Amino acid sequence: MIVETFPVGLLQCNCTIVGDETSREAMVIDPGDDPDLILSKLKAQNLILKQIVCTHTHIDHVGAIFELQQKAGTPASIHHADLFLFEELETQAQWLGMPAPRRGTIDSFLKDGSTVGCSGVELGVLHTPGHTPGSSCFLLNNGRKILFAGDTLFQNSIGRTDLWGGSMPQILSSIHNKVLTLDDDTLVIAGHGGSTSIGHERRNNPFLR
Repeated sequence: MIVETFPVGLLQCNCTIVGDETSREAMVIDPGDDPDLILSKLKAQNLILKQIVCTHTHIDHVGAIFELQQKAGTPASIHHADLFLFEELETQAQWLGMPAPRRGTIDSFLKDGSTVGCSGVELGVLHTPGHTPGSSCFLLNNGRKILFAGDTLFQNSIGRTDLWGGSMPQILSSIHNKVLTLDDDTLVIAGHGGSTSIGHERRNNPFLR
């Protein structure tokens, strides 16, 4: 399994490529910006982009969808509860004082408890509202478990809840009832910043005590 995470865009969102070494098919999680960088990394790994999935639809996590779809013809999926945010990319851009990216096409919606993937790659979907209503995490269970947590859980922190649709009770419920049910050695790749583990956050995260 190929897993490569790298920051993109003004807000340094962690974008991740997950690919299969046999089929050479790949998914991209949270293509927030820098589509040419994403495509160059796929090319360097000799991977074909087959699916785009987003943990939520803040602009810094979805801004490159249009360009990737134009160049790779790839479908994209989000949770339906975040569609309203995706449709307001211009407003989000105004908040940040940046040009609005062109809005790509959402081809399907994520469902809690379902899976998304491509040949050789399967991610479990956990709907974890709180940062946004449609925030979701993706669980890769291939040897060591990896959770792509978006902006739900960070190293020693949690996602902010003071933006459109955010809720502190919801995010705490999502983390305690879904995220912290995972094994302690599960690697957590957050939406920004460094990686962590479920065990570390269970023991040390001040928001979860």
